[in-house]
Amino acid sequence: MAAKLYGGAYLSHFVDAGLVKLSSILEEDDSFLQRKDLLVRLQDCLNDVRSVLDDAEHKQFTDVTVKKWYVDLKDALYLADDFLDELRTKAVIAATQKDQGNSFSWFRPVDSYVEDSDVSEDIVRRIESLVARKNVLSLKESAKVDMSSIFPSTSLVETRDIFGREQDMMEIVKLLLDDDGDLSVIPIVGLRGIGKTTLAQCVYNNPMVKESFDILAWVCVSEEFDVVKITKVIIEAITRSSCNLTDWNLLQLDLQERFWGRKFFVVLDDLCNANYDKWNTFLKPFKEGVKGSKILVTTRSEMVASMVQTVPSYQLSLLSDEDCWSVFAKQAYDSTDDLVKNPTLEKIRRDIIKKCDGLPLVAQALGSLLRVNSNVKYWNHFLKSEIKVIPELTISYYILPSYLKECFVYCSLYPKGYEFSKDELILLWMAEDLLQPGQKKTMEEVGDDYFDELVVRSFFQPHSTRENIFVMHDLIHDLAVSLAEKFYFRAEELQNVDEVDIKTRHLSHNAKGNYSMSKLLGLCDKVKHTRTFLEINLESQIPFNMKNAPSILLSQLKCLRTLSFKRFPLESLPDSIGELIHLRYLDLSETYIGTLPETFGNLYNLQTLKLSGCRNLKMLPAGLTNLVNLRHLDIRGTYLHEMPKGMGKLKSLQLLLTLKTTPEPNPGFQGTSTVSEIEEIPHEPLMETKSAVSRFPLGSSSDTSGSPEPKETSSAMLSHQVEAEPDSQSSMGKTDIPITTQAAVIPPTNTPSTTAPFKAETLSSEEAGEQRSSFKVLKVSTVSQLKSLPPMLHTLKIEGCESLEAIPNDLLAGLTALKELYLIGCGSLTSLPSLGSVTVLYIQNCRRLENLSSPESKIAFLHQLSIGSSCDSVTTLPLNIFCQLKSLCIWDCPNLATFHFRGEPRCDLTSLESLEIRDCPKLKSFPVEGLHAPSLVSILLSNCESLEKLPNAMDSLISLKSLFLHRCPQIKSFPPRGLPSGLVFLSIAFCDKLKPQKDWGLHNLKSLSRFELEGGCIGMESFPEENLLPFNIDSLSISMLKHLKKLDNKGFRHLNSLRSLEIHCCKMLQSLPDEGFPSSLEHLCVQECSLLTPRLKSLTGDELHKMAHIQHVQIDGQVLY
Repeated sequence: MAAKLYGGAYLSHFVDAGLVKLSSILEEDDSFLQRKDLLVRLQDCLNDVRSVLDDAEHKQFTDVTVKKWYVDLKDALYLADDFLDELRTKAVIAATQKDQGNSFSWFRPVDSYVEDSDVSEDIVRRIESLVARKNVLSLKESAKVDMSSIFPSTSLVETRDIFGREQDMMEIVKLLLDDDGDLSVIPIVGLRGIGKTTLAQCVYNNPMVKESFDILAWVCVSEEFDVVKITKVIIEAITRSSCNLTDWNLLQLDLQERFWGRKFFVVLDDLCNANYDKWNTFLKPFKEGVKGSKILVTTRSEMVASMVQTVPSYQLSLLSDEDCWSVFAKQAYDSTDDLVKNPTLEKIRRDIIKKCDGLPLVAQALGSLLRVNSNVKYWNHFLKSEIKVIPELTISYYILPSYLKECFVYCSLYPKGYEFSKDELILLWMAEDLLQPGQKKTMEEVGDDYFDELVVRSFFQPHSTRENIFVMHDLIHDLAVSLAEKFYFRAEELQNVDEVDIKTRHLSHNAKGNYSMSKLLGLCDKVKHTRTFLEINLESQIPFNMKNAPSILLSQLKCLRTLSFKRFPLESLPDSIGELIHLRYLDLSETYIGTLPETFGNLYNLQTLKLSGCRNLKMLPAGLTNLVNLRHLDIRGTYLHEMPKGMGKLKSLQLLLTLKTTPEPNPGFQGTSTVSEIEEIPHEPLMETKSAVSRFPLGSSSDTSGSPEPKETSSAMLSHQVEAEPDSQSSMGKTDIPITTQAAVIPPTNTPSTTAPFKAETLSSEEAGEQRSSFKVLKVSTVSQLKSLPPMLHTLKIEGCESLEAIPNDLLAGLTALKELYLIGCGSLTSLPSLGSVTVLYIQNCRRLENLSSPESKIAFLHQLSIGSSCDSVTTLPLNIFCQLKSLCIWDCPNLATFHFRGEPRCDLTSLESLEIRDCPKLKSFPVEGLHAPSLVSILLSNCESLEKLPNAMDSLISLKSLFLHRCPQIKSFPPRGLPSGLVFLSIAFCDKLKPQKDWGLHNLKSLSRFELEGGCIGMESFPEENLLPFNIDSLSISMLKHLKKLDNKGFRHLNSLRSLEIHCCKMLQSLPDEGFPSSLEHLCVQECSLLTPRLKSLTGDELHKMAHIQHVQIDGQVLY
């Protein structure tokens, strides 16, 4: 079939952005544009070429001439964009200078680029020449792109070709045959190519399934959730004839009638996008089916799955190595037996399996490739290559909207497996002008939408444990690299090449790379138009000890938009930094810089400035107030004496992250008396707050070391006035809480002990009157009574109010916008007020607070509850009142002894996703009923010295993925029915009486991939016992087992999926398994095992041969091979 290229060409967004800039410049006063004809010519070129880009993008993959034209066009468009950006910038600066008399040291007349150089003329002529060639290349307008490789799925399947999904099929069939309850929607979730459709086909054709339903229908949904089309297909599947109805109402009535009183099973395959309203409307006819009717949905999107599911999603895991090999062999030779004909290929089996990466689609594609090319030399070359792009994955890129394509390709700058921050990537996209704000959205909000869309489409995967952190699957990363062409370069490639293409625009470097900084800098003169110099993978090391690096870079790379010198040993920046008029993003974090040059004020386009950890930095240049486009300023961990005067001019500022440090007067912000008052200063909206606050516990600097981390914070912070009665010990009279138009309240963890508290001080209401009505966040300290609060308040933090005995019930109840309440160091507070609409409650060091659950408090509506740090009066906590709670964190409650269910059960913990309890020495038990928490994903129990048992019926926690048990010395065993089958990560540390045993049932946990065992296990001399661990375990770590003497050969024999084994501090361990390790093992690390280490370093003969297959062996920090 032929279909339009769904997303639009990669360069379309690029051209559209250029046209917007041109339109803006051409609207300026003609006195700025003495060569207006040049710009008009450029505008005509862009309009002309825009219409053929779809056709060009498609043809470039098969026509090398079109490919070269496409690459040359992009290179020319980059040059044009630099030209337009400089022209626009100088036009705006000239207008500002004319209106306000401002001066910029670098400023030249705005037409100088045009008048004094032939460069601009050359750029336009070059683009004109390329546009003229479009007819020669037969590029068509409004091209139709052949997407014949995209076929809709059907319900038919060849079951003989299915490997490794027997258990999955049984579990899905069991769910389908369950007649309890009304209509069930069961999502199967997994990566593209993992086998979701194949699994759905297998269960759809299962004889028991067919016999159990009156109606079966299969629909391939794909990208667009067209409810009319899908409904028609279902009707046609039932009637086996064409449906001519077009009216939506009649279609729904027709389907409703056909479902009436009948039991149906409908598969919606590849549901990529849907919204809540459409889905609910679509479902109306389905509710007429009888009990036990089912809808099975396959999707790559966790978001879609969570929206449609009525039961927990079924997460489809990667195939085992053996099953991948079977899929590959079947596709290549029809059977694994035929591989005997090619024994050489059998020798590279391991490399082929590694290339498959657990995805059957990849195994099939590689098998198909072998059918047409069985040359062993070709395969050896292919398997050693870094790139492995499968055509089916390229389709995912084709159908991306054009505005997302460049955003995705930008991620090719990251190395494989790199864990990146959502907020940080959005700022980098913004620096490259990849985000185009709409009428009602800022660039940050647009970036948030872009990012979420790439997550929904499975290009990014959320990190399993770290909030706001994401990764790309290796195959997706390969796709990005293959599309980056000559314009993106990772310096780690210098290990294999000596040259970099002159077209390079984006460059990243990695401090862990095996190359010299001098080599990298030597290439910069060749890539003068580079826009990005990005440093990544900086965790602990200072990257390159070359003090002249900034001078070299700044003298050569004048078109930089993104520049990172993070952790460079810099003491100063050259004045030439002010010449980077394109610069949007600058990271100088954790350098030794003491001052910034005055030319810094020339960086008119700067949007993001990061100075965190610059402890030598005492002041900012006065010219900083010229940076009217600055949106994000991070000065945490600095010792600034004051802010420059006139900071109020920074109208674009979205977020100021700062550290409370000095009590010196600060004239920078009108109405703000000290730097210590400014901590986070977002306007609307707040882009970095979620990630910033998730890393920093709320609380005073003297008492935050052990406190947990709140996961969310407010969306905006402005100003307002609050009446407060002073503490009786304070010298203040009745005052207003001091707020500026940019107020702040949330401190980071590294706040030093000299922190000045944010106390109530007099502020002229006349100066801040306009802003107060929209104030969103407030911190109150040292008061004994609260009388009124800002009406639009979103977040309230009450800290250090030792004399505050109560908060009036009606005070918070009237604040309909209030979502977050933080109570810290309120030692006299005994009960909670009515919480109204509050969803986040954080309580710390409120030692007299006893009653957390009075009817008046309305605590049932909370989503997050954190309580701890010397809340001495809390002795028990009822669990059946938290109907909507998602996160419960309790720490350092010395007298908490039990949890219980109060009276008649009012609700279960159906929404709870995270449970963390630590440092509660008197906690003995959970309710005998267990935890009714079907959504619970993670449990952490640490330092609970009296806890004797885990919750009963843990096997019913069907969503549980991670279980951490640390320093709970009285726990002896797991619950009788064992742990939930979906558990992925199990960590046990210093639980003295908890020694691994087969009756735990770990061998039945088919999803368990990582097991950590540290300390305890008194008397255990051998590990692991035979059949103790499941065959699918991927990673095993054992440490500080002081009685362990040997690793049991029988226990390792069946671990055919084990890839990583780490052994630490096992002083008595003397030997490895007699038969060696499983062939799957790739990484072995042994640290501080005094009896074992000498033997490993002197292995010879058969013993050495048993370890020859392990790719990476590290002994006491030394890499053997």
